[in-house]
Amino acid sequence: MSGRGAGGAGMKIAVLGGGAWGTALATTALRAGHRCALWARDAEAVAAINARHENPRYLPGIALDPALAATADLDAALEGAACALAVVPAQAMRGLLGDLAGRLAAGIPLVLCAKGIERGTGKLLSQLAAELLPRTPVAALSGPSFATDVAAGLPTAVTVAARDEARAAELAALLSSPAFRCYSSADLTGVEVGGALKNVLAIAAGAVSGAGLGASAQAALVTRGFVELRRVGAALGAEPETLMGLSGLGDLILTCGSAQSRNFSYGQALGRGESLEGRPLAEGVATAGIAARIARENGVEAPIIAAVDALLAGTLTIADAVAALMARPLKSEFGAQ
Repeated sequence: MSGRGAGGAGMKIAVLGGGAWGTALATTALRAGHRCALWARDAEAVAAINARHENPRYLPGIALDPALAATADLDAALEGAACALAVVPAQAMRGLLGDLAGRLAAGIPLVLCAKGIERGTGKLLSQLAAELLPRTPVAALSGPSFATDVAAGLPTAVTVAARDEARAAELAALLSSPAFRCYSSADLTGVEVGGALKNVLAIAAGAVSGAGLGASAQAALVTRGFVELRRVGAALGAEPETLMGLSGLGDLILTCGSAQSRNFSYGQALGRGESLEGRPLAEGVATAGIAARIARENGVEAPIIAAVDALLAGTLTIADAVAALMARPLKSEFGAQ
């Protein structure tokens, strides 16, 4: 696989998922000089992208490249593709991977672009792909990135990870464009864990903000939350350096400080006591319970993650959660758990 085909024409990239992030990634693939097919289940989104060059439901107000072609036909999107990006919500990934079985040609790399852990099994998305598509080279793309920024062409840097370091570097080069810089990593587990757990911590940060507990409390929560992210990551085999990078600390900083983040916004509504019905999908809601379980099963002390799980389950209030965290035994900041 190389970045350019015969005659200097870009390769075809299939982007599977017509939401905000899928549309943004398809747009940046075009900016990288590739041809792109965007697959979406939503017939209205397909029609709007092809006819009006916009995705009003997911990226309102952003004009899309007229060269972006959308389709509801998965086979058509995959035909001739040199690389596929899976950009559906984490809890829908198993279904998409099942649909790809028998469709995605052997050897064509699949880049997982969702951030989460499967709720029922506790599996990372790369583990699902290995189970369902054993002949497919798998990578993950993650990092501090809002879809609106990427679609608008604002400078963004992310990480592309694969267990094969050379493949990670090749995919990073393939997907990079002037305003979208991809770094490579061989730590697939670390990149996935960082992306999944920061969503849970963003809900906590949003809840602190929504409850009006102040910037000092929010900074303390994010910092101690990052300690938990690193603990869980280490238990699952992540490299510490990965979690200090774009797909760990970088993504955590972005997601825990802006209402543009669906997880932070969800947490704010939770902290304010607002109704949570009908809110946009927040991946951290589905991930919180399984993240808390993984921490317990691995003997990892993760009180903030556990508190988010309890808040979402309705078994703990914001006030009680804060009181419990503040009453924890005093100890050295950098000592053992």
